[in-house]
Amino acid sequence: MTDSSLIDDTPALKSWRRIALITICAVYFLILVGATVRASGAGMGCPDWPTCFGSWIPPVSESQLPANYQEIYADRGYAETRFNPVKTWTEYVNRLVGVSIGLFILITAVKSIGLRRHDRWITIASVAALLMVIYQGWLGSRVVASNLQPGMITVHMLMALAIVGVLLFALARSRRGIVAARSIDGLDRRFKPWLYAVMAMTVVQITMGIQIRELMDYLNHVQGADRSTWISAQQWVFYVHRSFSAVVLFSNVWLVWLAYRSLGLHHSITRLAGGVLAVIGLAVISGATLGHLGMPALVQPLHLLSASLIFGLQFLLWMDYRHATGQQSGGGHQAAIA
Repeated sequence: MTDSSLIDDTPALKSWRRIALITICAVYFLILVGATVRASGAGMGCPDWPTCFGSWIPPVSESQLPANYQEIYADRGYAETRFNPVKTWTEYVNRLVGVSIGLFILITAVKSIGLRRHDRWITIASVAALLMVIYQGWLGSRVVASNLQPGMITVHMLMALAIVGVLLFALARSRRGIVAARSIDGLDRRFKPWLYAVMAMTVVQITMGIQIRELMDYLNHVQGADRSTWISAQQWVFYVHRSFSAVVLFSNVWLVWLAYRSLGLHHSITRLAGGVLAVIGLAVISGATLGHLGMPALVQPLHLLSASLIFGLQFLLWMDYRHATGQQSGGGHQAAIA
């Protein structure tokens, strides 16, 4: 039997959930912007941090820089630093978006404090996300200091996904009463093991994608290879990753079918599973475009964003399924403990 206090959707909870949704969307936007920066080669558009060419507002032309600025940055370990207004301002906008995300997460954490009596895990997760984004800002400075070392870029990206995961955990906790009120008694028993299976497939697929991206970073930043040669230089992981995408796609088709046949189209579990499937379709199309058209720079951010969305939506689907079946995580609802 569901605790009635779990279903209570207070104005404070609704208000926090709105800002949390905005914050999560903003983090995904930052992932897209960051991927665009990387694909366009603008990562070192600002060779210093937190300033850009020594100023809080970057220059718009090379004439605004010292005549020996290239020597200055060469002495700091940045070889062949050449001012490019497009790359500089692209990276600068990326940083401004990052600062905005920090403000959104700060607001989310502050507003969550009032919900600690409703569910302390919402507050804990929100504050944890704030601490993580502070660390992410420091990590961003290390990425610049490392001159875009591929390993550092990957850690930076994984940290962004971790922030998304923590925020989604808090969001799922805030709506668990709503989810628990919707019956899933008729859900096919195969749904649970299949959900875990497709989540495991996603982890494997993303892991292979990270390895492929590491190699592309090496080809781009170390060897300076032309994009048209990146495919021919790929190792076996690339071909397994490409073929495995079909397995992931059809496995999720079956998951959606199980939910649809059991719960109908309008149930939130079915809709979330369908959302995952739609984004997987986008990832497959963008991946095929990358593989067959010589890694076009404009498609890379879309492929990375779709992979990040798959991770987030599957995590939210898993949380909703747990809450719908009454599998509450530690800490519980404070009113239920009283």
